[in-house]
Amino acid sequence: MVTLHDEDVQPSARATASRGPRQDRPRPRGRRLQRWLGENPLGILLSAPYVAFVVVVFLVPFGFGVWMSFHDFFFTAPGVQVPHPFVGLDNFRQVLADPAVRQAFGNLAVFGLINVPLTVVLGLLLSSGLDAVVHWKGFFRVSYYVPYVTASVATLAVWIFMFNGNGVVNRLLGSLAPEPTWLANPSLIMPLIAVYVTWKNLGFYVLLYLAALQNVPKELHEAAAMDGAGPWRRFRAVTLPAVRPVTSLVVLLSVITTGQIFTEPYLLTGGGPNGASMTPALLMYQKGIQQGQPDIAAAIGMILVLAVMLLSLASRRLTERKG
Repeated sequence: MVTLHDEDVQPSARATASRGPRQDRPRPRGRRLQRWLGENPLGILLSAPYVAFVVVVFLVPFGFGVWMSFHDFFFTAPGVQVPHPFVGLDNFRQVLADPAVRQAFGNLAVFGLINVPLTVVLGLLLSSGLDAVVHWKGFFRVSYYVPYVTASVATLAVWIFMFNGNGVVNRLLGSLAPEPTWLANPSLIMPLIAVYVTWKNLGFYVLLYLAALQNVPKELHEAAAMDGAGPWRRFRAVTLPAVRPVTSLVVLLSVITTGQIFTEPYLLTGGGPNGASMTPALLMYQKGIQQGQPDIAAAIGMILVLAVMLLSLASRRLTERKG
């Protein structure tokens, strides 16, 4: 039997025995902070201003809007305290029974059915053509992008000049010009606004598609061509699957843009003629600001947010579904 003396015990063993079980040791404070803040706490510090902006500008007003939609709320003079009783779903019942609200959502559906497919098709076609251009590619990129960064007030003034009763378009059409004219025609005003928004925002989506197309390996097109695939077959078998994520993003952004449409009908027609260009966002402005019914406007907003969320989820599932 061998007897071990203290000097024969390794220093590490004595240190381990003196420290006791590992789980009994208190976790250093720095380790706990690193667990909560992550490996790079500087990232949280740099993103904190934007997080504060989102909370103050978006989350707090949205929460207040949800609260208003379930209460009898109206504007009062500063410092005046009045009760705002809970009314449950009464505001939503009043909104759904209003023909103007139903008409506004119907106009929005017409806008979306024109704007979303037109944006996807034109964006993909123009970006494909631009990707094949050898010379002046930078010039065409800037040309497509200029309307997107131009103020809506300026571009809408040009469209009013073009489509009013004595405008350029009617002069070119002559006897084929619609009667009543474009801006006063209930059947044409919403499609005209959809075409305008598509034209104005198209440059942004063209650049998104162009970035995706330039990441497609040329070897895939060459291999398809060697297998006897024509241009349309290569476009369908190579290009479309490669840009599917961008298509999903374009559809999602177009749906969100559809729900937010306000400036164009407000500046072109003010929602007319006879409510033919009224949208939920414009109706919210009229109900909440002009008519002093912020609770009704908040209820319209909640229905609009829910509709946009459902459409966004549905569009994402359709566009990202594997063929």
